[in-house]
Amino acid sequence: MTTLCYAEIGDSPVGPLLVAGNRDGLHVLAFGVGSRPRAIGQAWVADTTGVLTGVRRELDEYFAGRRTAFTTPLVFAGTPFQNQVWQQLCKIPYGETISYLELARRIENPKAVRAVGMANGANPIAIIVPCHRVIGSNGSLTGFGGGIPTKRALLELERGQRTLL
Repeated sequence: MTTLCYAEIGDSPVGPLLVAGNRDGLHVLAFGVGSRPRAIGQAWVADTTGVLTGVRRELDEYFAGRRTAFTTPLVFAGTPFQNQVWQQLCKIPYGETISYLELARRIENPKAVRAVGMANGANPIAIIVPCHRVIGSNGSLTGFGGGIPTKRALLELERGQRTLL
């Protein structure tokens, strides 16, 4: 079991966030509310060394509309299929959306729409790995771990339709 440093960001404009990582990179960025709030892991320790300071700074810049890309190193610890989906999510440009079907096509597996949806929902690094940019084929905002209002707010931020800070 990997020991991770964690920090809780209680004052985020989209509600409480939990971040966890180590010197290798960020492992978790999760919503503290919504359909699947993440609990602090047993082997995690409070970040007293500042490992997560850069993540907090980049999130603040993103919420203020001053950051469109993140430089924080990421550590994916899913199945090979999940990792493939999450890496493809990182390629969706800021302010753009794609459907689950398009995401399945981009991983060259167009029949895996449901599996892509499941992997998208299991994304452990919200916002930075932009699962919020995946929408229904009809343009609807479908399920999101942080809740549909949060998904809408993030998409509006990225389209320049609102600021969150």
